[in-house]
Amino acid sequence: MSNTTNQSWGGRFSEPTDAFVARFTASVDFDRRLYHHDIRGSIAHATMLERVGVLTSDEREAIVQGLGEVEREIEAEQFPWSVELEDVHMNIEARLTEKIGITGKKLHTGRSRNDQIATDIRLYLRDEIDVVAAEIARLREGLIELATREADTVMPGFTHLQTAQPVTFGHHLLAWQEMLTRDHERLLDCRKRVNVMPLGAAALAGTTYPIDRHVTAELLGFERPAENSLDAVSDRDFAIEFGAFASTLLMHLSRMSEELVLWTSAQFDFIDLPDRFCTGSSIMPQKKNPDVPELVRGKTGRVYGHLMGLLTLMKSQPLAYNKDNQEDKEPLFDTLDTVQGCLKAFADMVPAIEAKTDNMFEAARKGFSTATDLADYLVRAGVAFRDAHEIVGQAVALGLREQKDLSEMSLDELRQFSDAIQADVFEVLTLEGSVAARNHIGGTAPDQVRAAAQRARDALATLQQEA
Repeated sequence: MSNTTNQSWGGRFSEPTDAFVARFTASVDFDRRLYHHDIRGSIAHATMLERVGVLTSDEREAIVQGLGEVEREIEAEQFPWSVELEDVHMNIEARLTEKIGITGKKLHTGRSRNDQIATDIRLYLRDEIDVVAAEIARLREGLIELATREADTVMPGFTHLQTAQPVTFGHHLLAWQEMLTRDHERLLDCRKRVNVMPLGAAALAGTTYPIDRHVTAELLGFERPAENSLDAVSDRDFAIEFGAFASTLLMHLSRMSEELVLWTSAQFDFIDLPDRFCTGSSIMPQKKNPDVPELVRGKTGRVYGHLMGLLTLMKSQPLAYNKDNQEDKEPLFDTLDTVQGCLKAFADMVPAIEAKTDNMFEAARKGFSTATDLADYLVRAGVAFRDAHEIVGQAVALGLREQKDLSEMSLDELRQFSDAIQADVFEVLTLEGSVAARNHIGGTAPDQVRAAAQRARDALATLQQEA
């Protein structure tokens, strides 16, 4: 082989790769983060090769010791990464061969970089999913505890961002928690499909060596080997599925962020975020900006873009592996980094939210938030709902003219619209009475909120045990 061509595949080439092309096609600048999982996969592969008689025990021991030295060099930032060696696999293999000689060249027996990278990514993503799941659990725990503390805190509930009916802050927080519950379940379900091993599929058609893929799968903690060699090396559904999970999660975090931004404004003034999660203005001394939720809201589009990029990457690829797939890593890595950062920020910030209970209560008094309660009162008194709706609408019109809430009107003022209204009507027109009246599972009554928080706490514990 000519010394001027790539020593890992250059035997049939008569000239070296163009210098620009070498840089353009190299992936080592970003796939080097897979080094631990690449080494882990190589150790398992060498162990399997020894068991089936392809490597001797001495060869396997030399490989394992050499890979350990390589990993320590990488972690000490003393490893000589080379663009000429293209990727993390060839960099590690070349360094291994420098250390242990020709035995290092035997490591690649029975595998290809195609099944190697597919395995590395799955190993890496599986570990990162566990980190993401732990952060989701931490955020859920924070929401549940805050909801329990704020089970009695009355606030306005909104539709169309207009005052609708009174709820409690605890009930609202548990709505966020429900979103995250679905995200948590989706993530763990995605992990099951990540946990399938491509190694042994080789380039696309398997290998003639007597490998035992079940041994390798067991050593690496995979549920099973992939069934089809063509699909094993070319499948990136698992990355797309994680991207879909991440997009849904960030959509939920963005919705939460929007409310946090609104609630911290002077116009709402419902909550206070600790100073450590906010920043100021270089020109306006009074400003306290909710930068964390704003940035999370902004990063949502970034994650959406990565999902669309992965879908587009795969949409026209024929079987089996194609160089296109080198483009799967950067969007996946950035999605993971973004998701973990956003979750950490929220999990740290949410338990420190302070509710301004008086402001929330006063806001709930505006906008005739107990109008539906008055309509329900009339229905219980025998008035047809559509008639009750009309009666209450007329009462609201009076309130708008007189600038009075329904609870501030006199009994005579209310009775001019219906004789069915009696003195006990004021029991349903109070905010506390309105919230307490919805005393059913999923309702706003404080006892129901506390019970829902406990069910959420129990369900989270069960999900973590099963995972």
